Amino acid sequence: MSNNNTSTLQSYVDSATGAVQSAVGAVFGNSSQEAEGDVKQKKGQAEFDASHATAKVPGFTASSSGAVTKDSEDRTAGSWAQTAGSTKEFVGGVIGSESLKQSGREQNLAGQEQEARGQVNDYASGVSDRVAGTLGGAYAGLTGDRAKQQENQERHDVGKTQQRGVEHDVIKQAEARE
Repeated sequence: MSNNNTSTLQSYVDSATGAVQSAVGAVFGNSSQEAEGDVKQKKGQAEFDASHATAKVPGFTASSSGAVTKDSEDRTAGSWAQTAGSTKEFVGGVIGSESLKQSGREQNLAGQEQEARGQVNDYASGVSDRVAGTLGGAYAGLTGDRAKQQENQERHDVGKTQQRGVEHDVIKQAEARE
């Protein structure tokens, strides 16, 4: 992974190193070492936050790496089906039409299932691209092929963005249910 990209693993390493350094400084009364450890921990948290930063707009995800991915058609269509189903269900309730209300519930559930299928596909594809990008980048780095290394880094970043987009949507859905 190149140094200009954020890494969840690096954030964990920096946070843990900072915690140990801060604790050692506290135990031995070295306030300078303790302060350096605190700074390193904060840097680790900032790296973690940047590594997970995503921006969602309907149908697309953008990440801090600069990668932009398009959601699968199942995710998009499922989301729209849920919206239409909820609208039908609401209108059915307002006008007293049980059949319209039931039709809306069924459409909403079908949309949830379709969106979930799309999320699973996008997540699996993201994992695949991240792994292939990482392995391909490592091989390209060993052979000195900088162009292939960059190409594989981009594949990794696209996969990571795809995963983060799904994670963002799943968290948002869970929060909406609370």
